[in-house]
Amino acid sequence: MGVRTQAVGGRIVLHDVSVRYGRRAVLEAVSGEFAPGSLTAVVGANGAGKSTLLGAIVGVVPLAGGSIECLPRRRLAYLPQITAIDRDYPVTVAELIALGGWREFGVFRAPGAALWQRVTETAARVDLSGHLKRRIAELSVGELQRALFARLILQDPTLILLDEPFAAVDAATTALLLGQVMAWYREGRTIIAVLHDLELVRASFPSALVLARRCLAWGATAAALPAMAA
Repeated sequence: MGVRTQAVGGRIVLHDVSVRYGRRAVLEAVSGEFAPGSLTAVVGANGAGKSTLLGAIVGVVPLAGGSIECLPRRRLAYLPQITAIDRDYPVTVAELIALGGWREFGVFRAPGAALWQRVTETAARVDLSGHLKRRIAELSVGELQRALFARLILQDPTLILLDEPFAAVDAATTALLLGQVMAWYREGRTIIAVLHDLELVRASFPSALVLARRCLAWGATAAALPAMAA
């Protein structure tokens, strides 16, 4: 049992995925496929297993049963809920964004000039050019989320997992970040986002997975969302 990584493009396949926290079932026998290049919203009530599913795909949540076929983790990017980010960690915005390119410099080397140039360019894409020297503790929620998106842009992943990426941010930041999500989608990347705003899901996400520990519906958004009322 566990996450099985292999070169399958941006495709993710769930085979009877189950997760338990102690004696409590959080996910039960969830099966289905995220197609390469798809843009899917994962929706459901609180406690439905949405964040747990992302954690299982990433490999940070162990499976109680089933298996997952997905990309090697070097081609996967995961953005947890912003409340999980330690804002007191003493890094600047530039340093946080640069972590997206850590494979280029590793643990024991400093980022090179070319990477810092890309950090500057990426910060401009999310309207953070004037904030690169600020500590992340000084940022608003929206500014921090833009910095985290910039890190993902620099990472250049094939598969992107986003857990409540627009929660508690202002409308302008939501529009900016949603624009980046749609740009990734046009580039053919596979994107899975946990969301609670169903109007946003209807307007922008072609596919939806409705969870209530089990899969209630999975497919075209218009056909899947009525299962929320079940």
